[in-house]
Amino acid sequence: MKSTTKYLSLILLGAFTIFSSFVILKQKEKPTLFLIGDSTVKNGKGKGDGSLWGWGSFIENFFNTDKINVENDALGGTSSRTFQTNGLWDAVLAKVKKGDFVMMQFGHNDSSPLDDTARARGTIKGIGMENKDTYNPIKKKQEVVYTYGWYIRKFINDIKAKGATAIVCSSIPRNPVKDGKVVLVNDSYAGWAQEVAKAEKVDFIPLNQLIKDKYAASTADEVKSYFTEKDRTHTNEAGAKLNATLVIDGLKALKKNKLKAYLK
Repeated sequence: MKSTTKYLSLILLGAFTIFSSFVILKQKEKPTLFLIGDSTVKNGKGKGDGSLWGWGSFIENFFNTDKINVENDALGGTSSRTFQTNGLWDAVLAKVKKGDFVMMQFGHNDSSPLDDTARARGTIKGIGMENKDTYNPIKKKQEVVYTYGWYIRKFINDIKAKGATAIVCSSIPRNPVKDGKVVLVNDSYAGWAQEVAKAEKVDFIPLNQLIKDKYAASTADEVKSYFTEKDRTHTNEAGAKLNATLVIDGLKALKKNKLKAYLK
């Protein structure tokens, strides 16, 4: 009788151990929202150095983190090209699994020169298949440089191949105040980001336009309050929080995106 009881206890203990392991495994498998982009998504280490913040530092506040992880992998100074060619994208992509989400915002640094000795981070303007064999003076080797749209498409295709969901954001406006007035100009990269997202049938958040609409309804002083005195491209905490809110507004406006289910 004692041996039977002991045997049953071992069976129950084994079943409990398996069940507990399954629960822990399921907890670890919750989806992740990865953010990739430049300094307007994550400035520096994302801790407000120089009073500058990217909107990605505050986006987590809108999600139920018991059900989804939020990871901000954006890096200041990068373009859609250098985020890939410098190995940053490979590192993120290695972590992406089926059911995850990747939200991207590039454009601010893509207009830089293709082959300058400071960064060599520019991309060819547009969304076509053009390319240029270029000497990269930083890496001291030849590099085939493609269009902005080509690099965005590569992000999207890599994400799709992992069974994850890609979401494209247009880049935030910069220098919105001039001579005491709110000045809002068209951004070619915002338009190109939208064109690529539409062609690749992935969701697009018109962040550039959402922010401009907010600025247009504000005074110049109100708009200036979202930046530091010396910087009109990178937002301060108030500006970054506003932009994060508008990202979420854009997300909510998407018809069928599953990421909305994880909002608070």
